[in-house]
Amino acid sequence: MTRPFRFGCQGYSPNDRNEWTDTARRAEDLGYSTLFVADHYFGPGSAMEEANHPLQTVACIPAMMAAADATASIKIGSRVICVDYHHPVVLAKELATIDLLSDGRLEAGFGAGWVASEYAAMGIPMDRPGVRIDRMIEVVEMSRRFFAGDDLDLDGEHVTARDMRAVPMSPQDGGPRIMLGGGSPRVLRVAGQLADIVSVNFDNSAGKIGDHGIGSGTADGTAQKLEWIREGAGERFEDLEIEIGAYFTTVTNQTDATTAGMAGALNLKPEVLAAHPHTLIGSVDEICEKLEQRRAELGISYVTVGVSVMEDFAAVVEKMAGT
Repeated sequence: MTRPFRFGCQGYSPNDRNEWTDTARRAEDLGYSTLFVADHYFGPGSAMEEANHPLQTVACIPAMMAAADATASIKIGSRVICVDYHHPVVLAKELATIDLLSDGRLEAGFGAGWVASEYAAMGIPMDRPGVRIDRMIEVVEMSRRFFAGDDLDLDGEHVTARDMRAVPMSPQDGGPRIMLGGGSPRVLRVAGQLADIVSVNFDNSAGKIGDHGIGSGTADGTAQKLEWIREGAGERFEDLEIEIGAYFTTVTNQTDATTAGMAGALNLKPEVLAAHPHTLIGSVDEICEKLEQRRAELGISYVTVGVSVMEDFAAVVEKMAGT
């Protein structure tokens, strides 16, 4: 099955309300499928420096609602919410509320958490990966029931939700599509089993952005991740939508020089970076060719870029979206 292309853009740090709502409207006008917000809370300081992470000025939940309120058709997504940072039932109700008030435009993304210094900065215990993934599984399973408007009677190891009916029920048939993301074997197998959309990311088990994570996202590394997803999904693999963040995107006619310069900064060989599935460097036609190749070879049809390149990348969106 060949899925049509969809494109998202992700924002981190608007300076004020107008900048954020203008970004949301502009993404909609340019034909992007989804506006994503990540889920981070540390501000400038040593914790953010240790994580080597870009600044995110806004909190995920209210930023998603503000974007939904400013737009009419674009999907609003979380890429992805760290379940450890939120009470499960409160999170499910907040997401269900966004879904209701946006007339069913929510894409709900969940992750098991990975930024060690952010956990420490907020005083949240960071359990070992297996426990965090178990918690994510319970949150996702409860959230699906919440979106369906079920009577909740759950006493799990990590999630308790009992003696209540879930409201508001999702206006979407079957509830909002759920995205799970990560880069390690177990989380991707779980994503294959439970998600509608799988976000293939770096292996961030080091707890920060660095050479290990970026190196895990090479063509060979990504192919291995797709195998883990397939192992978890089994017969439902063809029903999954595979998404990836094109973190290293530049629309340019100076393809070789730009690739060489960026490769040096990332400690990668230029030929490795050129084939890196998280990279899109080149002219509009060259990028479109790469997207088609990666869809054919890896099944990746959903690509997200940062808002900083949203305007430059719009020509690719115009040419490829829905094809």
